[in-house]
Amino acid sequence: MPPIGKQNRYPALDLTVIHVSQRGAPKGRKPIEWKLITDLPVRGRSEAIEKINWYAMRWKIEMFHKILKSGCRAEDSKLRTAERLANLMAVFCILSWRVLWLTMLNRTAPDASPKMALTDTEIALLIELISDVGNRRRRPGTLAFYLTKLARLGGYLARAADPPPGNVVIWRGLSRLTDIELGAEIGAAGNLGN
Repeated sequence: MPPIGKQNRYPALDLTVIHVSQRGAPKGRKPIEWKLITDLPVRGRSEAIEKINWYAMRWKIEMFHKILKSGCRAEDSKLRTAERLANLMAVFCILSWRVLWLTMLNRTAPDASPKMALTDTEIALLIELISDVGNRRRRPGTLAFYLTKLARLGGYLARAADPPPGNVVIWRGLSRLTDIELGAEIGAAGNLGN
């Protein structure tokens, strides 16, 4: 029920509490438990799982916005028209999506082909720029192998106990790789010098 002073303006709200408990928690850790409160109808187990899956996507949305704000520094833009800002945000959204996608793909499909996410030029540059030392945990030729090289270009140390590369080092690595690729294209075109 709404507070007493506001009951005339706000109707009563029916809420459902979904209690979630982790199955198969890692050894030595308590299972994760949380409660999701929703005003959406939950008439059975399948609808409860649906709402949990929706809420689980929130983390990815938060990560996308973090990349957009911190990586692209979208809030630092000095553009003065809505049209220019909309165009800039469209480009930033594509970049943010790619960084998040590469990070998630590295965790969900590490043995996939690198061509699934990287161009032939990007793969060739990573082979030339980053040695295979420090990349022993990844099988050569896999997506994870090349994304670890990309992350190392962004400052990832790739130590044995390090977690998989995150968005920040993927972002930095991709930014540096893009600059290097542009320089290589300019150099190959012969447009340098006088």
